[in-house]
Amino acid sequence: MEAHSVAEITAYVFLDLAVIIVIARLMGRLAVMLGQPAVMGEIVAGILLGPTLLGALPGDLDTALFPPDVRPFLNVLAQLGLVLFMFLVGLEVDLSFIRGRERIAVSVSVASIVLPFALGVLLATYLHEAHDVFTADDGATSTISFVGFALFMGVAMSITAFPVLARILAERQMHRIPTGVLALACAAVDDVLAWALLAVVVAVVSAGSFSGVLLILLWSVVFALVMFLVVKPLLKQLVTRYERLGRLTPEMLALVLVGILGSAWVTEEIGIHFIFGAFVFGVVMPRQGAGALNHEIIDRLEQVSVLLLLPVFFVVTGLNVDVGAIDLTGVGELGLILLVAISGKFVGAFTAARAQRVPRRQATALGVLMNTRGLTELVILNLGRENGVLDDTMFTLMVIMAIVTTVMTSPLLNLVYPKRVLARDIAAAERAAMGLTDAYTVVVVVDDPVRDAGLVDLACDLAGRERPAQVVLTRVVRRSRPKPEVSSGLGADLALMATVAGELRALARRVEERGMQASVASRFSEDPWAEVTDLAGSSEADVVLVRSGWGIAEGALADGQAGTPWPASLHGSVVTVSGELGEPGLAPRGAVAVVQDGGADGRAALRLAAHAALGRSAPLQLRAGEGRRGLRRGVADSLRKAGVTVEPESTALPSLLVAPADAGTVPPADDLTPILLVHAGTADADRDMDETLAGIAAGSAARPGTV
Repeated sequence: MEAHSVAEITAYVFLDLAVIIVIARLMGRLAVMLGQPAVMGEIVAGILLGPTLLGALPGDLDTALFPPDVRPFLNVLAQLGLVLFMFLVGLEVDLSFIRGRERIAVSVSVASIVLPFALGVLLATYLHEAHDVFTADDGATSTISFVGFALFMGVAMSITAFPVLARILAERQMHRIPTGVLALACAAVDDVLAWALLAVVVAVVSAGSFSGVLLILLWSVVFALVMFLVVKPLLKQLVTRYERLGRLTPEMLALVLVGILGSAWVTEEIGIHFIFGAFVFGVVMPRQGAGALNHEIIDRLEQVSVLLLLPVFFVVTGLNVDVGAIDLTGVGELGLILLVAISGKFVGAFTAARAQRVPRRQATALGVLMNTRGLTELVILNLGRENGVLDDTMFTLMVIMAIVTTVMTSPLLNLVYPKRVLARDIAAAERAAMGLTDAYTVVVVVDDPVRDAGLVDLACDLAGRERPAQVVLTRVVRRSRPKPEVSSGLGADLALMATVAGELRALARRVEERGMQASVASRFSEDPWAEVTDLAGSSEADVVLVRSGWGIAEGALADGQAGTPWPASLHGSVVTVSGELGEPGLAPRGAVAVVQDGGADGRAALRLAAHAALGRSAPLQLRAGEGRRGLRRGVADSLRKAGVTVEPESTALPSLLVAPADAGTVPPADDLTPILLVHAGTADADRDMDETLAGIAAGSAARPGTV
């Protein structure tokens, strides 16, 4: 083919990038629609742009779109994307997942590596003779040694893709149950062991002699020691600077990029490939108190990596994959490869888990999840091809294996863990994690830990004299970025949630000082109300307390109007608070006023107002709701019998005004008087006025049909 000028090559690169981005996004969306991670669609897109589809059409379109003299430039971009991806993989490896699960995690991980590795080596004895010649891009041929071939086959069978596994768990909310946490722990250990094993294999293949292997391994150990003993302590200064400035500055991000690229260069010079340097730099990044920092780093790097560079890597990979060239013999070999890959991982993980007395359902789920290979497998396969160990046919067969074993994960999980079982386990796990008991429960949605300290005091007041009583403090952080499509982002999210939980625990002490149990829950979400609804359901909440306007997108309707995102199925009452609550810790002065009527919202408002009056040792004022004046005298008498001090309505400003959400116009109080609008849940809708008054009098959880 005619050589192109520099200008023509540049133009081709720009055109190719545009085509790659469009096709990758389309295929990624299609994959999501089919219940698969978006990255699987992008991998398939890269394959379709190669000989498999584009090259099979008339006109040799794959060569026309990606000419041979343009491909080296695309390859450089692909390798840069790979470096950033490997850094993100290293950043995601957080061995704190295994805390308390060390024995199970290590045993499952080792078994899920040793068995498939041994089976891969055994399979290599059969496949090597048919795939012992490697043909380079320039047409030169070389003989593939059995040792190198067998070692690469063993490692390729042993790998588990931590980012894709974590992404699947996050999408299904399985990271909130013990099975998901155990799978994360096993995958984290598997990642560390597999990459260390791969580094040794690369050293063996590239050195060519025993002394050369020892030299490469020696320098690799020196590099690792320098990274962990010198670089890691220095990187802690990033956290200090981030906390002082409150944001990730360009200089800080530049320092991280220099560290990634510099580490990649060092390992390439050592002889174990540049991906290991980027991976180790990610591993040594600070974890303690660095949740917000790492979250921002992932946010910045992931966009350029996911949108631009990694799709190029998929295409560069796809240009060496030709599914149409597989003959009947190749189909038989593919069947053997799939059998070894799937059975080795599943049997190894399942057997080790059962030996550690993990229940059968959870052990089966572990076996399915550990078979996830995804993009990580492509990295290994490309290493094998670059080192002249895998010929084009074997490379194609192994890529198909990586796709099949990853695509099958979600459907198999649906069989092993049906949604009803998963929902039950999530609810049970959350109640156990928060230490919740069968008690009167108030959920407080905290947006600003400083401003909402008064909201926590109010929550204690609304518990009245209900005993036992507990307050659940939750903070839902809205995602500032779309869900990651290649790296999971789960590790950084969990670290940031741990920081948020620490802030909530400081508020929890205020609850405990009032003699009630306190629990905290923090999480990310793109749908805040959905998270609060789930938490209210799993905690069997009687009251959900939230500031007015929380969880409503900018421009949405105000509280009390149609369109407010109150879940119709929520069991407990939703209370929205307008106005300031005064200085936390100081007992509010003045009466509690309630707008009284006989509707469901009015009954719920009366109950909570009475609780607040009892909790504050304050009198209760009954104010007339529209068209409901006849109810006031009998209600007042019943409240007095229940021990509530009821005083006549006066001109004095109340310390708190409680009103039903459907009251229409709320009687004026004062700009500084907090107003609580109460929307009755299904439990309050089922009560009548006598039951409401009886519950106040009993001072106990007289609650029909809790969630």
